[in-house]
Amino acid sequence: MSDAPYEIYAIKYGDRMGQRGSMFVQGDPHDAPIAMDYFIWVIRNDRHTIVIDVGYDKEEGEGRGRSFLRSPVEGLALLDIDANTIEDVIITHMHYDHAGNLELFPKARFHIQDEEMSFVTGRAMTHPALRHSFKLDDVLEMVRLTYGDRVVFHAGDEEIAPGVTVHHLPGHTRGLQAVRVDTARGPVVLASDTAHYYESFEQETPFQTHENLFEMLESHRKLRALAPDNAHIVPGHDPDVLQRYPAPRPELEGIVARLDVAPKG
Repeated sequence: MSDAPYEIYAIKYGDRMGQRGSMFVQGDPHDAPIAMDYFIWVIRNDRHTIVIDVGYDKEEGEGRGRSFLRSPVEGLALLDIDANTIEDVIITHMHYDHAGNLELFPKARFHIQDEEMSFVTGRAMTHPALRHSFKLDDVLEMVRLTYGDRVVFHAGDEEIAPGVTVHHLPGHTRGLQAVRVDTARGPVVLASDTAHYYESFEQETPFQTHENLFEMLESHRKLRALAPDNAHIVPGHDPDVLQRYPAPRPELEGIVARLDVAPKG
């Protein structure tokens, strides 16, 4: 535990309705509908404010059939955070819905796994099925930021700040990383797309979009090992996050959830 435990917030910026049959490996015989929420996250204490992922922009989101509710700048402003002042942004992976607004953080250093940058600029991207969830402009922007000395590369499990660590959990993408954060209720693990839904790690229900199915399933196990129990793991896209955790203020109900406090009930 760090000397100064962190607050953690999930901020919803978009959503969509999908079908279980196309969302999960082996699908669902009834092809039931399932909602998906899109989040960015922010962690802060009296020393650090760190943003995790930056979402997609309106054009990209709506072009893929997703709603666009607010930009990361607008989302952070709900918590009185100015994106222009952020110095550290963790990019869990380079999919369009996690790395689409890099330019909105002009002072930030971007933290990414070596494996992810290699993945999105290498031979794997010659396969349309693997590059479908990436946006070329986002990849090019990350390359530009690298040449501008604003990218910090990580190889495996490393510390970003006291009480904040990243953990390489491949499968969904080759360089996906989750984030473990010290809080007053103990370590909380932000899974990002290591586990899209609670059922992903509770029942090992594999998500359809993946680079390596075996590594995805192994990462579910590693994810659970990083947390004291399942109640300390927060999945990346589950609408239930906003139901399980309280809003910091009544007017932010359904938009922002505070994750460093115990789940409701």
